[in-house]
Amino acid sequence: MGWNNLVWITGLFCLFISHHCAGGSSDALVLNGKLTQGSLIRAQLPAGSSVQLNGKPVEMNNQGKFVFGFEREADLSHTLSWTLPDGSEGKREITLTKRDYDIQRIDGLKSTMVTPPDSVTARIRSDSARVASARSKKSAEDGVFSGFIWPAEGPISGVYGSQRILNGEPKWPHYGVDVAGPKGASVVAPAAGVITLAEDLYYSGNTIILDHGMGVFSTFLHLDTMAVKVGDVLDQGASIGTIGETGRATGPHLDWRINLGTQRLDPALLVPDK
Repeated sequence: MGWNNLVWITGLFCLFISHHCAGGSSDALVLNGKLTQGSLIRAQLPAGSSVQLNGKPVEMNNQGKFVFGFEREADLSHTLSWTLPDGSEGKREITLTKRDYDIQRIDGLKSTMVTPPDSVTARIRSDSARVASARSKKSAEDGVFSGFIWPAEGPISGVYGSQRILNGEPKWPHYGVDVAGPKGASVVAPAAGVITLAEDLYYSGNTIILDHGMGVFSTFLHLDTMAVKVGDVLDQGASIGTIGETGRATGPHLDWRINLGTQRLDPALLVPDK
């Protein structure tokens, strides 16, 4: 859904956030997103307003647009409050829906696929530092406020929030959505942005990070080929590479992730159901 089409759903989201919508300041708020754990919320108030989530300031651009998110195990109750340019104030109580997450067991893996050898520890640390740097800035890119599309075609083979147990050993939850597809299948930009990383990393293989603006980044893991370089400016739908199984992958697929700063959010909540 394009940003210009959001105004008509203001009343709809009020139904999810509170029992009714008051007039005046409350009518100034527009929200776009599912009010559940793991969701990225895109919002707008009149330019020159200020806004807080749970008492902490939220950065806005010069058009009054802003984003916030709720992680995998986020509390269910939150308060969004704001002050408009004329000094009037508004507040919304937000209640999230709780999610249940899948547990995935994968057995029979080589030991190096479960616990990396000591010889690669330095590389893993270096990779992590480069990824953190690639996601460290908040740009003025506007891609985050457009509608998102799926970056690849294919069935969903892994979901956000699931926990993988490898050879009986519990690992960190999975923070992406996996799209299965043949090696060499096209991967495109789900929304406009700028490339901030395109490298071969130990865990994720050929990896691309795309800055959509306001601290929101897409990451694409396990690619076979990469068709972009750092600094490239992409439109939605532009080619970024192809599906592969590089890094610690058990088969060809795209692992797509969304980050808002250090928050790990669910990409599947931004796109139509498959």
